[in-house]
Amino acid sequence: MGEAGADGAPAGPIVRITYCTQCQWLLRAGWMAQELLSTFGTDLGEVVLVPGTGGVFTITCNDTPIWDRKRDGGFPDAARLKQLVRDVFDPGRPLGHSDRSSSKPA
Repeated sequence: MGEAGADGAPAGPIVRITYCTQCQWLLRAGWMAQELLSTFGTDLGEVVLVPGTGGVFTITCNDTPIWDRKRDGGFPDAARLKQLVRDVFDPGRPLGHSDRSSSKPA
C-alpha cells in the first residue's frame, strides 16, 4: 500500500483535515497529521491539510466524515483519531496502546 496506482492516484486511504485559518488551528491539524503518519506510515495514501474559515475543523477518510468539531464537540485526542481512521480503512487492525487508552474500567 501507500504507493501510487497505475493511474497515479494514491493506493492507500486519503485523510483530509480541514482547519480554520482564522482560529489558528494549523498547528493542531499538523500535529494530527503527524500522529496519523507516525502510526499508519505508508499504509496511508495521503494526509492532506486543507485551509478553511468560519471555525471549521473536519476530518474525513476516503471522503467518509469521521470528525466534525461542531457536531462532535471539540477535537479528538490522538488515540480516538487513530481509531476513527483505522475503522474506515482497516477495521481489524490492532492499534496497541491506542486501543486500550479509550477503554473505560468497569
